[in-house]
Amino acid sequence: MTEYTVEFVGTGEEITVSDKQTILKACIEEGIAQEYSCRVGMCLACSAEILEGDVTQPAARGLTDEEAEKYALTCMARPQSDLKLERGVYPPSIEDDVASGAAAADD
Repeated sequence: MTEYTVEFVGTGEEITVSDKQTILKACIEEGIAQEYSCRVGMCLACSAEILEGDVTQPAARGLTDEEAEKYALTCMARPQSDLKLERGVYPPSIEDDVASGAAAADD
């Protein structure tokens, strides 16, 4: 088992996460308020932009292959290196959905 440092940019929070553990599980254990909902890689509530490092997240069904290279679903993602993540940043697919919903509400 290998452990990696996960830093949440802009918050001053940093945790140690095993390569056998999800980032979300480590956050919960450490008392870090990471947003989540479904815990099965579908809702995207736990999204974070990967600024540095690599994760494995084969069950992150809510992300396209391209998005999975740049975003982590913390409920599924397991570190493969030290990481810098920015929480609350969502992939373009969800941002587009939010924007189209807002436009529909304005009609």
